[in-house]
Amino acid sequence: MGTGRPRFQGGSQVNWLDEGALYSSIGLFLREDLGRGDITTQSVLMRNARARGRFVAGEKMVVAGLEAAEEVFITLDPQQQLEAFAADGEEVEAGKVIARTSGFADVLLAGERTALNLLQHLSGIATITRQFVGAVEGTKAKITDTRKTTPGLRMLEKYAVMLGGGVNHRYGLDDGICIKANHAAIAGGLGVAVRSARERIGHVHKIAVEVASRNDISEAIESGANILVIGGSAAAAAKDLIDDARKLSPGITLELSGLVTLENVRAYAEAGADLIRVDALTQSVRAMDISFQIQPG
Repeated sequence: MGTGRPRFQGGSQVNWLDEGALYSSIGLFLREDLGRGDITTQSVLMRNARARGRFVAGEKMVVAGLEAAEEVFITLDPQQQLEAFAADGEEVEAGKVIARTSGFADVLLAGERTALNLLQHLSGIATITRQFVGAVEGTKAKITDTRKTTPGLRMLEKYAVMLGGGVNHRYGLDDGICIKANHAAIAGGLGVAVRSARERIGHVHKIAVEVASRNDISEAIESGANILVIGGSAAAAAKDLIDDARKLSPGITLELSGLVTLENVRAYAEAGADLIRVDALTQSVRAMDISFQIQPG
């Protein structure tokens, strides 16, 4: 689209939307859909027929996935490009022409479904993220994603979260330390797990610890935790735990997780959370209504 690849500015080890990784992923997606070829198009159209296509928003949304959609067509035909009329991360109204392209009809038809799937899904993530971010506006809380992503789509889904105004949590298990109840149980206790991690990992990495009680908070802080993750508590109970943690360590980072919705996220933010982890950003997102309209050309 003439502007280069968008930067992936999350805090994870993948710090940009990597063109090579994207190209490799798109190739797999197309092989899954095309198989040995588009036999419908081959049986209906004359070879070298030309066509024009345009992506149109069917509802208000935050656009995400234009780079991925373009890569679909480039993979099929290196000369193919999208002319964009909106930018990734831009909010558009229903009826907006998001992008258009022209070229061989068989390329447009072969790439249509894969490109649409990506645009619809990623725009859904960016749109719901923008809604969560808007719901906590005026508080210090930041909305963050999780590792509950679609296998094979993590890079793109986390990029879409950023476009919606959220921030990225761990990209993968090698990207940060988060001690959970199962780790603590196997290690011999929460304090033991935190101290072991601190001794083995050194001073560079921060240590996040899931806590569920005042005793957990005290033990985690005394053992050297940098981030406390409070999960499964109602907003009022979470506020009490946050207040306790702030008394013991005023500068500690507090993260909330659990069944967070658009209806209750404001209450969690006002409880004093620094970060609110939202599974729904990538786990149960609704695809946006986007059509790909093709005409002879």
